[in-house]
Amino acid sequence: MLAMIKSCVVSGLDGQPVIVEVDVGAGLAAFDIVGLPDASVKESRERVRSAIKNSGFEFPIRRITVNLAPADIKKEGPSLDLPIAIGILVATEQIKLSEQLTHAAFVGELSLEGTVRSISGALSIASCLADSTEIERLYLPQDNAAEAAISQGISAYGVKSLGQLADLLNGEDTLEPTVTDVERLLQSPADEAAVDMSDVLGQQAVKRALEVAAAGAHNILLIGPPGSGKTMLARRLPTILPEMTLNESIEVTKIYSISGMLPKGQALMTSRPFRAPHHGASSVSIIGGGAIPRPGEISLSAHGVLFLDEMPEFHRDVLEALRQPMEDHIVTISRASGRVDFPASFQLVGAMNPCPCGYYGDSRKQCTCTPYQRNRYFQRISGPLLDRIDIQIEVPRVQYKEISGRSRDEESSAVIRQRVKAARMIQQRRFAGKTYLTNAQMSRQDLEQYCQLDRDAAQLLAEAFRTLGMSGRGHDRILKIARTIADLAGAENIALEHVAEAIQFRSLDREEFNDF
Repeated sequence: MLAMIKSCVVSGLDGQPVIVEVDVGAGLAAFDIVGLPDASVKESRERVRSAIKNSGFEFPIRRITVNLAPADIKKEGPSLDLPIAIGILVATEQIKLSEQLTHAAFVGELSLEGTVRSISGALSIASCLADSTEIERLYLPQDNAAEAAISQGISAYGVKSLGQLADLLNGEDTLEPTVTDVERLLQSPADEAAVDMSDVLGQQAVKRALEVAAAGAHNILLIGPPGSGKTMLARRLPTILPEMTLNESIEVTKIYSISGMLPKGQALMTSRPFRAPHHGASSVSIIGGGAIPRPGEISLSAHGVLFLDEMPEFHRDVLEALRQPMEDHIVTISRASGRVDFPASFQLVGAMNPCPCGYYGDSRKQCTCTPYQRNRYFQRISGPLLDRIDIQIEVPRVQYKEISGRSRDEESSAVIRQRVKAARMIQQRRFAGKTYLTNAQMSRQDLEQYCQLDRDAAQLLAEAFRTLGMSGRGHDRILKIARTIADLAGAENIALEHVAEAIQFRSLDREEFNDF
């Protein structure tokens, strides 16, 4: 008998519908799986065989052929165990063919005893199947049901074992679909952050730079001696960013789910990611890739912060590979079998010392580096990459009078976040109907429309362009920063003081670096 079971696999960030065709016929006992299965899918033969037997069913000693259609798409992972097992039971009439089965899809990994184990990419799978008019139900592991229920248009049923699922399909048991209250998850207060901007004493200029960066989604580079607080400040940037929207949360959840990094028991990612890879990380781990493409750190930090501490110590090819994703907010990984796109809408925060020894220009310790060593150190960050970092600011050593005081006068992250949210709301209204909602992503046409300067402001920018040796991209970055500063002030037009502050955030350009 032939059985056809609907399922789905993950391809990139999205799901790919799969039909599992199972034929149990006469002939020598065999169990073959065709349709471009990878090693983990081929190994499902043994898992399925044992799961069926240990669940109290009869495994047919006949010729079993499983075809995974469409046959020209690579199938990977153990999530096809469950539909293969259901197909065998239907083909041998141990599960009745019913209307409920016709409009259902199945995904899940089976243990040898028949329990259904969790899988990766449940939300991507549910979102894909929800677009089908033929599928009304999705049966999947109980641990993934809450995540899958986030998707609208399909009912998610979490099952514990193959035996339980067989009873449900035979009408011998009932089960209510899982319901996830997405609005409650988004609106419920987030856990108290372990860090807060009020923890940082002093460094008012750097805090202001981080506020501007958060308000306009600008990239930022912090330059200062060891112990000046660069890492401490960077780790507090997510605490002043606005809460994630539903679409952002779903996208981040999909990324972490297919990577197998979604926290157990958490259906939806509601906090902005903060990723801080080590400077020894490879290009594949940062950008993404592999024989089977997987998201890298730039995708895992989507809608959040990617922090590169000791930035010049990263491999040159890693830093240069950041340039395209920083501009396009998407990373494309091409392989002989095809290409996949992963989101890369991250906010970069870089941190570095002013020289190899770390103490050039420091008021306490003498620098031991030669001019040649300092110049070579800064050349590890190329000009094109530096151009893409909107804000570049010095983080000086903190003075004793600043750290000896109490933090009662320091603004909390919640207070700063309110100003950032107000500025973001202005930008959302400004860019309504466009694919982007922040000043950092403005196009040339937007700059001409929204960043008009009066005579004094234009004259100041022209002088800065000449004296600092800026590129055209650097000029545009200043306009974007000035627009964000004006939004924070609630000003409709960019004034002279907004341009002056923006220039201060871009004044550490290549020539300035060499004389830092």
